[in-house]
Amino acid sequence: MKIEVEWARMTAPDLRELAGKPGALAILPIGSLEQHGPHLPVITDTASASAAAIRAAQAVAGEIPVAVLPGQWLGMSEHHLPFGGTISLDYDTLSRVLRCIVRSLNALGFSRLFIVNGHGGNMEPLAVAVRELAVEFAMPIVATTPWMLASEEAKQIFEVDSGPHHACEGEASVMLAIAPDCVKTEMFGQAFGNQTHPVDVPEDISRFYSFSERAPVTGTWGDPRSATAEKGERFLDLQAGELVKLIRNDVLWTAPDPVWASGRGLGTTAGRPE
Repeated sequence: MKIEVEWARMTAPDLRELAGKPGALAILPIGSLEQHGPHLPVITDTASASAAAIRAAQAVAGEIPVAVLPGQWLGMSEHHLPFGGTISLDYDTLSRVLRCIVRSLNALGFSRLFIVNGHGGNMEPLAVAVRELAVEFAMPIVATTPWMLASEEAKQIFEVDSGPHHACEGEASVMLAIAPDCVKTEMFGQAFGNQTHPVDVPEDISRFYSFSERAPVTGTWGDPRSATAEKGERFLDLQAGELVKLIRNDVLWTAPDPVWASGRGLGTTAGRPE
């Protein structure tokens, strides 16, 4: 029998029982509400993160108490604002929203949180927020972006885009797999044909560029024309498999060091010197 893993479909007693089990794991998909060219819906990042998270949770539900929260549909997307259709948080608000979620999970009895991210603009903010929240709430919190996992295997699935871009073959394939009625396949040619990318940003630098500077015509980076639902299914299965590996990796789920505890600076991990 299939085990229910979606938080929003459970009752409060169901979740209360789940939270009381050892190692109870909450999974929070997070994405954005932002433009994805003329061919993909603005919910793409949130939808893809949720789909991968649910598949991973279903794979481990028989051995781990797990619940997948509704996808957090607001992220940091100010760089997409010039194209319309985009709603964005700033870092302070995003970090506060995450803190409220973690505080709630802590009060409910969940002992771990896994954040599954579908939006590139969230990666750096999440890295900082996870560090701070894990220590504050003494809870193992792990964040990852599954699009960045198993990159070599992903290259075997797609024909054109060798890595994650924006509204590209990969994103179009995923949306064809999970929400084909929201995909405007007739716009694929326009999305690709009108692309320009005047700013080639060097790696390992940090500064702000809006997407109107990096992809000024359609807001698209990549070629969606070869996207298929079959590729999307394969890619989601690949992502889910990588997430399962992380869920089962005990190294990731140890208690965070209470570095802010009074007197913590008087001893190492091995304890205070005699």
